Amino acid sequence: MRFIIVGSGRVGLRTARVLTEEGHEVVIVDDDPDRVERARDKGFTVTEGDGVKEDALVDAGLDTADAIAGLTGDLNVNFAACMVGKHHGCRTVMRIDEDYRADIYHKYADDVDEVIYPERLGAAGAKTALLGGDFDVIADLTENLQLTTMTIPSESPLVGTRVHAVELPTDARIYAHGRDRERMTIPLPGTKIEGGDRVALIAARDALPDVRERLQATA
Repeated sequence: MRFIIVGSGRVGLRTARVLTEEGHEVVIVDDDPDRVERARDKGFTVTEGDGVKEDALVDAGLDTADAIAGLTGDLNVNFAACMVGKHHGCRTVMRIDEDYRADIYHKYADDVDEVIYPERLGAAGAKTALLGGDFDVIADLTENLQLTTMTIPSESPLVGTRVHAVELPTDARIYAHGRDRERMTIPLPGTKIEGGDRVALIAARDALPDVRERLQATA
């Protein structure tokens, strides 16, 4: 998958690192020349520019990105970057610090897909919000919704089923799919499940046990 991260501070760089190590493509956007040079020295792909400006994000590959994360220490920059990303059809993840009041949180949270708190979740939480993590280490992303990835066993009765035809609870859905050791992407209508495939899904917390039983059951 392809991700754009706005901000090359500690959270941004660590998030970029864990995603890159898992084989995903990451582009960092930052307007601070010193930070840009530091990130490039660490081997990251960086676009120097203002993360609130559409041109800079498009130059970074926004039109082909799966998700964008605003991970700077400035709430307004993070929100503006997410709104540009949302306009281009990207999944949006916004950093917010814990000292903001609840009403500020709700004002912004209603317009983005996920809000993460560096003090609480750190880079691992941002990575989980963008991609989903192993079932046993799911982080709390919102009060009711969580994301995760699951592997389909080779003996599963779902092998041969089209991804879009997999029946799940009404409060759960698959949003990405990938073959073993390949990148996850949005599944095409004709994509069929093979043994060892991975799926990324979003579900209500209460629905996850049923989803796991459905996806990881064997014949």
